[in-house]
Amino acid sequence: MSDSEDMTEFGSIVERITKGEVPIKNIERELICPICKELFTHPLILPCQHSVCHKCVKELLLLNHEDSLSTDAGSECSLPGSPRSRVPSPSMERLDRLVRSGSISSPGWRRGSVTPRITTFPCPGCQHDIDLGERGISMLFRNFTLESIVERYRQAARAAVAIMCNMCKPPVQEATKSCMDCKASYCNECFKLYHPWGTPKAQHEYVGPTTNFRPKVLMCPEHEMEKVNMYCEVCRRPVCHLCKLGGSHANHKVTSMSSAYKILKEKLSKSIHYLISKEDQVRTQISELEVLINQTEENGTLAERQANEHFDRLFEILQEKKADMLRSIEQSRTRRLEKLRGQVDEYQGMLENSGLVGYAQEVLKETDQSCFVQTAKQLHIRIQKATESLKTFHPAADPGFDEFALDVSKEEVMLKEMCFGGVPDPPIIDRAQSRVYNEGLICWELPEDSCPTDQQVLEYRKHGADEEQGRWQVRESVHGPSTVVCDLDSDSVYSFRVRTRRNAAFSSYSPEVSFYTPPAPVFGFLFNDKCGFSPERLVLNKQRDSVQSVAGLPFLLAAERVQTGSYVCLDYIIGDTGISQGRHYWAFHVEPHSYMVKVGVASDSKLQEWFHHPRDTSSPRYDHDSGHDSGSEDTCYELSQPFTLVTVGMGKLFIPKGSVAAAAGDHGNRVLPMPQRIGVCLDYEEGRVFFYDGDTMRCLYERQVDCSGTMYPAFGLMGSGGVHLEEFITAKRLAYNGNGH
Repeated sequence: MSDSEDMTEFGSIVERITKGEVPIKNIERELICPICKELFTHPLILPCQHSVCHKCVKELLLLNHEDSLSTDAGSECSLPGSPRSRVPSPSMERLDRLVRSGSISSPGWRRGSVTPRITTFPCPGCQHDIDLGERGISMLFRNFTLESIVERYRQAARAAVAIMCNMCKPPVQEATKSCMDCKASYCNECFKLYHPWGTPKAQHEYVGPTTNFRPKVLMCPEHEMEKVNMYCEVCRRPVCHLCKLGGSHANHKVTSMSSAYKILKEKLSKSIHYLISKEDQVRTQISELEVLINQTEENGTLAERQANEHFDRLFEILQEKKADMLRSIEQSRTRRLEKLRGQVDEYQGMLENSGLVGYAQEVLKETDQSCFVQTAKQLHIRIQKATESLKTFHPAADPGFDEFALDVSKEEVMLKEMCFGGVPDPPIIDRAQSRVYNEGLICWELPEDSCPTDQQVLEYRKHGADEEQGRWQVRESVHGPSTVVCDLDSDSVYSFRVRTRRNAAFSSYSPEVSFYTPPAPVFGFLFNDKCGFSPERLVLNKQRDSVQSVAGLPFLLAAERVQTGSYVCLDYIIGDTGISQGRHYWAFHVEPHSYMVKVGVASDSKLQEWFHHPRDTSSPRYDHDSGHDSGSEDTCYELSQPFTLVTVGMGKLFIPKGSVAAAAGDHGNRVLPMPQRIGVCLDYEEGRVFFYDGDTMRCLYERQVDCSGTMYPAFGLMGSGGVHLEEFITAKRLAYNGNGH
């Protein structure tokens, strides 16, 4: 669609709205006051551009003042949902009496006014604090446009109730016009009678029948005698010329009202046109939401059924366990009672006139010796056993049932900790804190409602792998905001996601976050404070994983040579571990304020000679990337120096001359934004070094390098700056004892 067609369409929309042809139904939600939940009555525009009924603003201010009085008195109060439905409190009644009696005369109060001294309240629409200042409500504009729309809506809602003429004698006729100057409604005859041709009244502004009369000219609330004729673009509100000349808008950017009218009307028209053009999309999204509503209802019902099944199963298990335990207790009790009762019977026989003792006494009466011996032998054995049992008395059964005592304290705690208040919110993976190399440190932000008993479940998978390797791998039972994933492949892309588990409930997954692993295994090292280290200008921390360049007194003394054409040299520092084979990767970040930092690799075969016999640094061509354009001389120089470096400084990364990126000779191709993390990969066998954006693993620059000896990570600093090695690169520092070993 062409611009002319667009403007024609915009004009058509504006014309339809102006003429009232756009249906006014279904806009009730835009006409409801957010406080009283009723149609707006004399709406006022707040500084945040939301509208509130005049009466509601006053009630909000009274509520705030009541809260301050209640707080001072040490009482407690709570804000109700609607000011119009609140019950008057003693403090409010006391405030009303003070207002009616005129006893309140402090600054900010007017006698006979209900505007309190407290003039700050939260906007019900956006919750921003609104400060009305000393003028209070009087500084707010009435929203006449909204008032007119509400009135038209009222008329549409009660179309059967006509507006009658205010001038007719009975029988009163239906009004056909309303005069905005006279603030009255007229039928055709009365309008001709009271607005005759040729008189000043014939020039009055008239509209269709209405009961909403507003002033013809909007007046400034701060300068009541001045008309509003400009628009403040900073405060986004109409102002008068006095506001601009010496008022609160003196230093603000203002425009003419006609220009603001044209711009805002065009913007609104374009926005309306965009919404109308997207009506099919909105309907499609509404359909999708309705499908989601149905799915939510179905899934909620399914969740209820599953919850009932789970608890019913738990109840069944508990009932089974309960029945088993009660049966075991009953059987044990029966056996013990039988034994104890048998023991009672046995001991009962030991009494004199019963049982064993009585029988023995009768046997003693036997006089026949042979018969006595025959009977007494067995009886004597029984009596001996009874005698021994008296000496070592032991109950036949233990009356205690301690073996059936259950310790269910853990189960009780677990049941009490079970929370069914809703599914927890998912964690959010923190890309800035996470690091992925051969191992991955994945960090996330826990939801606000998390508790120490929550568990996180991390899942990750490799992109572009076969079906088996491409499956989600799970790391369960993670407590806290991070975990380490091991055995990641080099030069790969991994996706990570995490969710929270609270008892048996899982949150949804966090958005997937992808990380690139380095092109080679991680090379671990610390800074070397022995070889060529300059302690006067470089500060190394105790862990030897961070180095700072400081502009101290030696730097200032060296800078005096600038007057005679000399230049200050770089201070170099290398890693404490060398590379003699394979592919290796390391990463670091350079402080954004750094003036100049060189990063790359260095050869040990030339390092000793370099540090003992440093090259002439009195020329800008001290380094091959200094800006000098003599190709042949640079080539000779590069062959003699041990470093292969790129330059980082002042928030930029500079690609050396002669690279592919700068082949076109365009200076802009050589200057890149400094990555937050810089990675270096050395392929010793191939004799190449690569420089990467450590976050995206995008190769920024590569070049050939002579790997005839042992290669070391190398850094050069000049001026203020700093280099910090990544934690995974400096893993060996955990064993560092502070003695330089």
